[in-house]
Amino acid sequence: MFEQERQQKITSYVENQGRASVHELCQQFEVSESTIRRDLKVLEEKELLQRAHGGAIAKDSVNFEPTFSEKAIRSLNEKTAIARKAVQLIKKGDTVLIDSGTTTRPLIEEIKKLSELTVVTNSVLFANELETYPQIEVILLGGKLRTETLALVGPLTELCLSQLHVDKAFIATNGIDLKLGLTTPNLTEAATKRKMIEQSNQVILMCDNSKFNRHSFAKFGDLEQINYCITDDLAPDDILQSLERFGVETFKVSIGGDEHE
Repeated sequence: MFEQERQQKITSYVENQGRASVHELCQQFEVSESTIRRDLKVLEEKELLQRAHGGAIAKDSVNFEPTFSEKAIRSLNEKTAIARKAVQLIKKGDTVLIDSGTTTRPLIEEIKKLSELTVVTNSVLFANELETYPQIEVILLGGKLRTETLALVGPLTELCLSQLHVDKAFIATNGIDLKLGLTTPNLTEAATKRKMIEQSNQVILMCDNSKFNRHSFAKFGDLEQINYCITDDLAPDDILQSLERFGVETFKVSIGGDEHE
């Protein structure tokens, strides 16, 4: 079988199955792991599928969720620039809620420079990173740990949230769509994010350009619930203009640190 023919068949196989492991594809097409990995890299570059840990998934799978470590290395410069803008919205004495996620993680580094601040989070990782900063009070929510996102979620997390009310919530999302709103692949995590929004005076959405015009399985918020959206220079202008019609104040930040509304 020629390389191009094999790659076409791999694409069809993954589309039909929804996802496939490298081992599974090796058996199906009787080639080595190195060959399959090379094929998957080529197909991802052509935007015909998406590589995942140990295999690949169909491009438009709404249930797909990369691991925390896989997401952490994506658009890192953009996420860092977004965090530098986000921290400017925090005032001395604020109580802020920081959603677990790779887009919100750089905000922790920025928060370390502040004082007289209370941070509420559902991320064990974030809480650990702030433990040696006595000027910041940290409240770690309880709940079930999702290993995929390293987030504490579920009914116990929502119960903890119901006893709190914060000034600002910094929320991450897997997708933002003008019709479907804010979405994430997991129902339990969606319910926790929904409660975070309910318990906050202001909601700040932190999302890089890859999240626009995308949707996942479970909705957790409407666009009208967002007060601010901070993104990078590659975010689509037409979508941001539409967000402003929903009452969302938008900021585009360049990797170099410049910003504009």
